[in-house]
Amino acid sequence: MSDVLKKTYEIQATTIVKALEKRNMKGYYCPDCASAVKQAEELLFDGALVAYGGSVSLSECGILNMLQGRTNIRLLDRSKAMTSEEKDKSYHDALNSDVYFMSSNAITLDGQLVNIDGRGNRVAALIYGPGRVVLVVGMNKVVTTVEDGIRRVHNIATPANCLRLDLKTPCAATGACHDCLSPDCICNQVVITRRNGTAERIHVILVGEALGY
Repeated sequence: MSDVLKKTYEIQATTIVKALEKRNMKGYYCPDCASAVKQAEELLFDGALVAYGGSVSLSECGILNMLQGRTNIRLLDRSKAMTSEEKDKSYHDALNSDVYFMSSNAITLDGQLVNIDGRGNRVAALIYGPGRVVLVVGMNKVVTTVEDGIRRVHNIATPANCLRLDLKTPCAATGACHDCLSPDCICNQVVITRRNGTAERIHVILVGEALGY
């Protein structure tokens, strides 16, 4: 990554962190994944019940490895759920966690979170349930407006995720959104978080690297 792009990320992150504060969310900027993992660890506490949503960013950044290696927390590890019943139970149990980790499909320069979900368990946890929600977001997901964020999800994140999950959607075949109602569609729930209603609940770790889709 060029020094100019690193500086750009730093400047944008400063703007976003200030905007998040106005929206009652706590923001942090970490220039790389190693520092992001350390920041994430500081948001855990002994004995915490911890869960996480489906996220390529968490895996790429090393957050999942960190969580799976911790011995002082109780991790609801959804990767161990094999049957559909076990997966469904893990999604419900996650809503009662002390700390929930996820990413965001996009984040605006004025501090709004843009997320689009298939099943809805991830955005449900963001909205209500877990005592603390920690979002780990690569600076490649920064957009100017909410509308730009929705377009980004439909035309970048969703086609990539459908390919990753081997889903038979029009966007997986063409790389562009068709506003479909396909049986495999994962654009079912659109959630814009414009403000956090519970102080100290939502924490956003911005990472100066490209993470996820």
